Amino acid sequence: MSTQVIERLAVEVEGAGEALVMLHGLGGTSNVYTPQIALVAPRFRVIRPDLPGSGRSALVPTLTMTVLIETLLRALRVMGIEQAHLVGHSMGSILCQHIAVQYPALVKSLVLLGPLLSLPDAARQTMRERATKARAEGMAEIADAVVKGAISGDTKNSNPVAIAFIRELLMRQDAEGYARNCEALAEMTAADASQIRCRVLLMGGDEDAIAPPSNVRAMAQQIEGARVVVLNRCGHWLTIERATEVAGALREFYFGRR
Repeated sequence: MSTQVIERLAVEVEGAGEALVMLHGLGGTSNVYTPQIALVAPRFRVIRPDLPGSGRSALVPTLTMTVLIETLLRALRVMGIEQAHLVGHSMGSILCQHIAVQYPALVKSLVLLGPLLSLPDAARQTMRERATKARAEGMAEIADAVVKGAISGDTKNSNPVAIAFIRELLMRQDAEGYARNCEALAEMTAADASQIRCRVLLMGGDEDAIAPPSNVRAMAQQIEGARVVVLNRCGHWLTIERATEVAGALREFYFGRR
C-alpha cells in the first residue's frame, strides 16, 4: 500500500489489476473500506481517496458536487485510469451515480452502499444546520449524534469497536471541511438512475434510517438489472457494522462466489 497526494487528494493505492475506486460518504475517509481490502486488493488496483475537505485531503476554496466529481476525475486521469469499477457509500453513492451517467465509458460497474439518490428537503435543511453546528461547536456532539442515530441496535449492543471507529472518523474531521461537505450534500441533485447501463449492486441495512430498504429497492427498480442485498441488524455504516457480510456480497458480485 502507498499513500499518494494527487490533485490535492490523499489517495491510498494498493494491489494490481483493474482499477477499483472506493468513495466514502459524509464524515468518512478512505478507511471506511479497510475491512474489505484483504478481499479486493489481490484482484484489483484499489484506489481510495479522502475526498476534498475530508480526512487528510485539503479543503478546496469552493466545494460542490461538480467540484468533487471534477477533482476525482482529474486525479484518475493523472493516474492513467480510463476505466474503473466504482464503489460509493452514502454521499459517495450519489457521486458514483452522476459519474456513471455523465461518463459511462469510464464506469465498468457500480456498488452503492447505503445508497441515496439525493436528500429529501427536510434532510437538506438538517445538513445546513449541521454545518453551522460544526463551525460553531466542533465535531464532538455531531459524532455522538451520528453514532446514536445511524447505526443498528445490534451494533450498539455488541460491537463497541465499530462504535469507537465511527466516532473517531467523525471526531478527526476538520470542522470547516465537514461543514462544507454538509453544504455540498445539501445541494446535490439526483442523477437519472435509469440511464445507468453498467452492472449495479445496491446494498443497504435493514435498520438504516438514512437509506431504508424500501428506498434502496425503489432505486433498484430505476436501474436495469440492478441487484439488491439488505443486511440484517445493520444501520448506515455497512462496511464497519457488517464487514464480513459486505465482503461476501462483494465477492459474489465481482467473482461469482460467496
